[in-house]
Amino acid sequence: MAKQGTSKGLSKSSEVAAAAAHLLADSYTLYLKTHNFHWNVTGPMFTTLHTLFMTQYTELSLAVDEIAERIRALGQMAPGSYTEFEKLATVREAVKVPKAEDMIKILVADHTTVAATARDLVAAAEKAGDDASADLGVRRIDVSEKAAWMLRSHLE
Repeated sequence: MAKQGTSKGLSKSSEVAAAAAHLLADSYTLYLKTHNFHWNVTGPMFTTLHTLFMTQYTELSLAVDEIAERIRALGQMAPGSYTEFEKLATVREAVKVPKAEDMIKILVADHTTVAATARDLVAAAEKAGDDASADLGVRRIDVSEKAAWMLRSHLE
């Protein structure tokens, strides 16, 4: 059994927590953007997209809580402000309200980004021997890839 509290263990835990913080920031920014698009979508696909966006932002709202709680379980403080998220996130907030088709394209790209960020968490967690964090990352990859596929289907 490995000793807890060693500097090596803390370093690995900190790396995993940092990767999880990046995933939290990307996921929260995507949550906010998806909720924004839900409120503001217009056009012939309104009902379909309004409902799809609600399904996706609802799932993301649960995910950000799970990710933040994993960071806390790793002994780190979870980021929780727009300022921190802006510094950590690769996903960027929407500054305008695009047309419905552009919303779809933007969200596809963002879900692809979140999946990549989740892959970074999986890599850090596997390196640290942290199965719980790796599992969290794998589940986030699955959800993001499915969300991107569902969105892309509206562009065909």
